[in-house]
Amino acid sequence: MQNIRVALVIQNCPVNRFAYNLARTVKHVSDAALQHADFVVFPEMNLTGYAPADLSNAVALDSGWMDELTRLAQKHEIAILTGLVEKDPSGKIYATHLVFRPDQPVTRYRKVHLSPFEAPYFTCGDDVKVFKFKGVHFGIQLCYDAHFPELSTAMALKKADIIFFPHASPRGTPGEKSASWKRHLTARAYDNAVFVAAVNQVGENNAGLKFPGISMMFGPDGFLAGENIAYKTKMDTHVLNISLLEHIRTHKMRYFLPNRRENLIDG
Repeated sequence: MQNIRVALVIQNCPVNRFAYNLARTVKHVSDAALQHADFVVFPEMNLTGYAPADLSNAVALDSGWMDELTRLAQKHEIAILTGLVEKDPSGKIYATHLVFRPDQPVTRYRKVHLSPFEAPYFTCGDDVKVFKFKGVHFGIQLCYDAHFPELSTAMALKKADIIFFPHASPRGTPGEKSASWKRHLTARAYDNAVFVAAVNQVGENNAGLKFPGISMMFGPDGFLAGENIAYKTKMDTHVLNISLLEHIRTHKMRYFLPNRRENLIDG
């Protein structure tokens, strides 16, 4: 299986500036294409900014602005993973991440686990999806989702090779965020034999929050494969050796899922 190039965009995402954030997202997609990226991954709610109590920034899924990203995915043969506060036709509000791929309809992941700060305003998603692009299966989890190990296992059981973790996490310094991610994201990668990629917003968001800019990549062996800290918008590209998946998953003592006793855990 070929190597996969993943661009992680640590992005400043001001609230209530959708047109600005979309324009910056479009530019970053073009920049990622110049780096020959197969995936370009943006933080949680990068298009709308993150302010859970301010539902005025919620956006409907509209072909007017989505068509531009669809065209870019097609033009550059790239998968675009970008997020927003979604308002559905019934008025429900979701933390949503969209997936744009060439020759495929736009799909989405709605955040399954809402933090205590989000639960009064958002509706939980209830679908654990795994997507496919260029022969690679991938899942998406949003920020607080990362703290529920069974969600990563569910995606791994659905054949995920990579799990992307876009974040809008304002708490702590970059160093503190790095230490936190290394505690739990290492386990998500190692226990499930998947690549794990995480990326956060950065800087002030015009709504009283400040985000520590950081991105991180882990291999399916659980080892840190790359880390970047930024104090303004920055994109970093990682090359994933997909053959490492087979190496881990054919090792009797390094691939745990086949020996999982589902009758005890799920019964």
